[in-house]
Amino acid sequence: MKHDLSRQQKDFYRENGFLVIEDFLTPEELEEWRAAVDGAVAMRKGNKLPDRASVYGEGDDKEKDYYDKVFDQLLNLWQDNEAVRRLMLDERIGRMATELAETDGIRIWHDQALIKKPWANPTSWHLDTPYWSFSDRRALSIWVALDDATLENGCLFFLPGTHLRTTFENPGIGKNMDAIFDYYPEFRTVSSVAAPMKAGSCSFHNGLTVHGAHANMTSGYRRAMTCAYMPEGAVFNGIQNILSDEQLSRLKVGDPLQDDVQNPLIYSRKKQD
Repeated sequence: MKHDLSRQQKDFYRENGFLVIEDFLTPEELEEWRAAVDGAVAMRKGNKLPDRASVYGEGDDKEKDYYDKVFDQLLNLWQDNEAVRRLMLDERIGRMATELAETDGIRIWHDQALIKKPWANPTSWHLDTPYWSFSDRRALSIWVALDDATLENGCLFFLPGTHLRTTFENPGIGKNMDAIFDYYPEFRTVSSVAAPMKAGSCSFHNGLTVHGAHANMTSGYRRAMTCAYMPEGAVFNGIQNILSDEQLSRLKVGDPLQDDVQNPLIYSRKKQD
């Protein structure tokens, strides 16, 4: 695993809000990730979360048919699959996320397998962090390609530098690719950057970087395993997202999100000192 970040890579991420790392995994590690994720997805039988079929408040029912054909999305596989748990709690990845976010430590918010089936719809321009139960400009995600992600089958695209100016306004993933520009008209003329990746490569992106993906214009699958990271010290903003009703009942706005069972701390600078 290429887990050491150079100064140039950190500077590129800080300026652009994303970073691609080619050949992040060795061939042996890639096969381990594929086997773990495929096994965990099969065990779920279509349920998005370990304890329920869907994410609370995940979108407008009018868009459901379209959204369901963007990708299959299965979250928190680490919670009910030991093989995925070992991958997601890898301290080396936690250190990378901590260094890119420039925070004291990183907790898992949620992992998710994102699988574009053959002929899947495009993923419209959107932000990630506004979906989550905390509002922190440093939050970020890793996106690991389990298949080659190409211009034909749905690779990621980024609008570089947008993380520096976006707020927490977000249209969500819907039918209109350009809906984001109703919220951020100043980005309409920003040049997008495609991020095709070979299987085993990865990207990191800030949760407030505008990003999207092509449709899958092939008869094959485009599998990716991702994980969203919450900076240590983040607090509850009132959005339920992946939290259960029981967890929600114990929280009030402003409470720290530090449940080590729900959101384990995978790297802490203080513990390294």
